[in-house]
Amino acid sequence: MLDLPSLRRETRYGMPAADQILFNRHYVLGYSYYFRQAKWALEIIDPDKSDVERADNFRPDYRIPQMFRADLVEYRGSGYDRGHLVASANQIEREIQNSETFLLSNMSPQEPKFNRDIWKDLENAVRQLDARKTILETYVICGPLFYFDTAVNIIGASDANGVTLPIPHAYFKSVLTENSRGRLHMWSFVMPNEYSGKPLADFRVPTVKVEKMSGLLLWERLVGSKIKREKHRVRKIW
Repeated sequence: MLDLPSLRRETRYGMPAADQILFNRHYVLGYSYYFRQAKWALEIIDPDKSDVERADNFRPDYRIPQMFRADLVEYRGSGYDRGHLVASANQIEREIQNSETFLLSNMSPQEPKFNRDIWKDLENAVRQLDARKTILETYVICGPLFYFDTAVNIIGASDANGVTLPIPHAYFKSVLTENSRGRLHMWSFVMPNEYSGKPLADFRVPTVKVEKMSGLLLWERLVGSKIKREKHRVRKIW
């Protein structure tokens, strides 16, 4: 039987499970019907530069069943940002490529001061890392985290026929780079969904901790492999 996910470059080192897998042109996303948002989004950072402008065409993803699908109305007046998982600035080679990052399946309710500050800083840092001449490819997987011993707030419709979105307590991001010699390096982060003035390095955690918190197996095709956890060479980035 043909393993279709293995044909995607993004899934080279693994792809977690999800209720619905959404294959976009330049990234793959695993959607949760229960949380009405992505469990994870997986991409390869696009290093190409272009004159493509940010699309800003936020819209529902009609591949998702209506009863589980977020719409623009859920975010309207909520006080939360439609926070990108796959960053718009990571996919700028073509207009359609950038446009796909504005599907609401790629969004999660984020505190504005989190989305526009520390989360943006981490996105920028990953792009700086990918821009290094020694890096061949940079794989990134990220998603929301919910703490089940803590109350979960929601946005969206309160009636039985509407869709509600739970607000994540935190977010994870795991970064895997491969250099021109095939050597792999990995960094993982967990960040509370709130403003923070701390440096990015304060949010570094072992990847296994992310897996336990998220219930996801990250980079499972690397089981048994030796991956260097970089400690020194990226201090100028995080």
